[in-house]
Amino acid sequence: MSHFYPTPDRTLNHILEILINRLCDVLEENCLGIYLGGSFAHGGWDAYSDVDFDVVIDRDLTYDELADLKVRHARVFIMDAYYARHLEGAYFPKGILGDLTRTDEPLWYLDNGSLNFERSTHDNTLVNRWVLRKHGIILFGPAPSTWIPPIPEKMLKAEVHETMRDWGEEIMTGHYALDNRWAQTFAVLSYCRMLHTLAAGKVFSKRKGAAWAKENLDPSWVELINDALSTRINQYEYCWYPSDPKLVDQTLAFIHYANSMAKLKLKMD
Repeated sequence: MSHFYPTPDRTLNHILEILINRLCDVLEENCLGIYLGGSFAHGGWDAYSDVDFDVVIDRDLTYDELADLKVRHARVFIMDAYYARHLEGAYFPKGILGDLTRTDEPLWYLDNGSLNFERSTHDNTLVNRWVLRKHGIILFGPAPSTWIPPIPEKMLKAEVHETMRDWGEEIMTGHYALDNRWAQTFAVLSYCRMLHTLAAGKVFSKRKGAAWAKENLDPSWVELINDALSTRINQYEYCWYPSDPKLVDQTLAFIHYANSMAKLKLKMD
């Protein structure tokens, strides 16, 4: 990998090169492909983004592989660089990745800022597949379309609508708390983004979703959206800031509004 420039950021490229070599050393023939998704794939990244990756594997990981991978990820995590501590991704068996109906199956997943693997469906979504197939950055292996079939727009929209509804219920019942500034603003920008997907049938960044929302939704929400955008700078520090109760109330109202708009949009489609 003498010429390895998958992203515009030189430090991140160095981190990724080290990570790929270490993962391939552990997985050997079980590693079929490694890709960047998320904001680095669709172009919405900034200096405070996390780094979303997906590893396509031939078969599920063994516990020996998991133990070795945990060590390799930890060695990257302790590097003196922001992106090294904000890697987030999943290990996708090719049979699951290629089947659009198997999104309910948990994968081995490494959360942002974590050193421990967990079983999770976090990355096992049609949204993640869509971004990987359309914009995924190849770090190792063939094109993502090798593993991921075309995703029908109707299926993509249905999943997004379900996420909006279910997450909204968790927020309204307090099972997902908006008690810190990061969570509160993350919810605002995420609902903007999801509404944008329902309107366009494509997945865009949160910034593009916010810009679309300010142009297309009721103008009364612009101030709330601008406030959410203001926290993108060093976003994770805001986990330690308590939410403003007035902004929480506005966010709850916005989620209710967004879900009503989503329901109407799907009926019209």
